[in-house]
Amino acid sequence: MLKSLRPVMRLCYSAALNPLKISSASFRTWSPSDEPIYTDDHVQIQKTLRKIIDKDINPYVDAWEEQKDFPIHEVFKTLGDAGLLGVNKPVEYGGLGLDYSFAIAIAEELGNVKCGAVPMAVTIQTDMATPALAKFGSHGLKERFLAPSIAGEFVSCLGVSETGSGSDVASVRTKAIADGDDLVINGEKMWITNSDHADWMCLLACTNDTGPHTNKSLICVPMDSPGISVVEKVNKLGMLSSNSCRVVFEDVRVPRSYIIGEEGAGFRYQMIQFQEERIVTACIALNLMQLAIDSTIDYTRNRKIFAGSVLDNQVVHFKLAEMQTEVEALRSMLYRTAALYMKGNDVTPLVSMLKLKTGRISRELTDSCLQFWGGMGYCMDSVVTRCYRDARLGSIGGGADEVMLTVLCRYMGVLPKLKK
Repeated sequence: MLKSLRPVMRLCYSAALNPLKISSASFRTWSPSDEPIYTDDHVQIQKTLRKIIDKDINPYVDAWEEQKDFPIHEVFKTLGDAGLLGVNKPVEYGGLGLDYSFAIAIAEELGNVKCGAVPMAVTIQTDMATPALAKFGSHGLKERFLAPSIAGEFVSCLGVSETGSGSDVASVRTKAIADGDDLVINGEKMWITNSDHADWMCLLACTNDTGPHTNKSLICVPMDSPGISVVEKVNKLGMLSSNSCRVVFEDVRVPRSYIIGEEGAGFRYQMIQFQEERIVTACIALNLMQLAIDSTIDYTRNRKIFAGSVLDNQVVHFKLAEMQTEVEALRSMLYRTAALYMKGNDVTPLVSMLKLKTGRISRELTDSCLQFWGGMGYCMDSVVTRCYRDARLGSIGGGADEVMLTVLCRYMGVLPKLKK
């Protein structure tokens, strides 16, 4: 019998031990392939990934979190050998050539990793640094950078954010000035995850002097190029085993042919990449939230207070039921957004809503779960604390809540739309 697409509430316990007996069958009576965008093929590829997670990732997560790093090349090669780093990328470059729903399935399954850092590192490669290259890059660029990334031989990173230009992508200042057949890059990027291990960066930089939405290009930049310095690891609240760093460019030279697609189209390309980044953020968060709920049920069932378990208290089990409802509502929104995106629709409003609700629900949910753990929830080595710390990035990274609200206000007509 196929394993469930996601963890379900582990409440199948003896009624004699606890009156709150709810089996997984009564909670979910349908199979994973009955979900709106999934088939048996999606479930099979998730099972392949789950085996790798259970064997090669989850047993080591605690140690990786403690050492604040993980063997990213080794993990990526394992995933690449299994064909999991390019499920929706072109076959001629090593991908599986499947539709975008398979990328959703992979990202959702990655949420079963018992930390947020490793899934984030993987999806930076699959859904943040390579989509524009796969869609718009030249054959030569795809052979040079995309194919080895799909194979897990290269690690990539995305260079968009700067110290003064995080969510405001239009204000990016890093420049790549043409000099003959080369580009000369000067500037710096901040909060660049994977950068200390990356083989190449998908860099957003200004390449002309036109307006803020037409003066930028996406560029493939080898990270071993002279003049690149990874100078500072960010000491983060969460996502501990995945490093984020400041990267400085001093007269870095790359061929002009390393520009992805059209010169000056980088802002538009990056907006497309943001769509997929924000969708997979929700995918990963679903099972992170499920882990918080499941572990809290287990802990509160066994934690005794006033001659009963914490879970016996109505305020606790009602809150857990409400949180489960929020997760399932968010899942439905995710599947609808993904289905519309696959049909070629402009789903910017829905993606913005999805990103907004994912960040808010995940931080509120993990905070509520942590509260039910009492003092143990305040300890760094508890699973709910890790969920709490990792989930907090959801309202900041990939576009802060306030940016998502601004985008929605523009689509609603509350604010004027940006001029191109």
